Amino acid sequence: MSNFRLKVFHSVATHLNFTQAAEELFITQPAVTKNIKELEAELDACLFDRIKGKVYLTEAGSILLDYTKQIFELDQTLNYKLSTLKDQYSGQLRLGASTTIGQYIFPPILAKFNQQYPDIHISLINDNTKKIEAHLAAKEIDLGLVEGTSRNSQLKYTPFINDEIVAIAHTSKDLSKLDEITLDELKSIPIVLREQGSGSLEVIVNKLNERSITLPDLNICMHLGSTESIKTYLAYADALGLISINAVTKEVANGEYKVIDINNFEVVRTFDFVQLHGQQQGLSELFMDFSFKAITKSNTL
Repeated sequence: MSNFRLKVFHSVATHLNFTQAAEELFITQPAVTKNIKELEAELDACLFDRIKGKVYLTEAGSILLDYTKQIFELDQTLNYKLSTLKDQYSGQLRLGASTTIGQYIFPPILAKFNQQYPDIHISLINDNTKKIEAHLAAKEIDLGLVEGTSRNSQLKYTPFINDEIVAIAHTSKDLSKLDEITLDELKSIPIVLREQGSGSLEVIVNKLNERSITLPDLNICMHLGSTESIKTYLAYADALGLISINAVTKEVANGEYKVIDINNFEVVRTFDFVQLHGQQQGLSELFMDFSFKAITKSNTL
């Protein structure tokens, strides 16, 4: 069975769209159709139904998709094992990272990794924690790095680094004149938080619940879909944003934002690598080992 035909099938099955598969594989749509027809003839099975312009997997197609994912995983593991013999690694590594990590933690690690392993091709999806875990469960990525405290029983979590969520204000606003506040004072101050599904919001909610405070008790003026959106919003509004200290370190240092301490309220969390249980050893482990060494080295400089 042609490995390329399986790649074509996998792309069509993932997107349920022949045009998107052609764009992803850099081939023409007729070439996609030709490969699918040849694969269906070889297997003597119809893999897709086309109903009112939409593409659906048949039962045979669903079975083949499950096995195709396993074949690709074994192929990746084989390439990894052979690469270790020569200390020359190659292949594709599909990463997923929750938004804060993808924007502020991963970039320097990815740059160094690419310098050392130029033949490993990396793709990175940025999304909130819930969606990254869903991508991993569907085998759409090989390795995730997420925030938050909830746990999916399908997945294996490996602690990576600690992070702290802090309250910040833009230094052009009146709230930046404060040095610290109490939790009771926080309830009346306008604040901006991340969206539902965000690991950052989940951690904040859990910490507040420990103090018998719920979100409706707060003066929330906005939920925004990224940390950068919160930072930009604060430049125009006299409000506090609760975000990762890693996302604002440079801006605090240059005086653009100020951290406002909340008395007796510390929101510390762990960023975790996340994989499927029973996943074959491969480039994911190589990247994890590299990341741990990179963080250790940066912390000792």
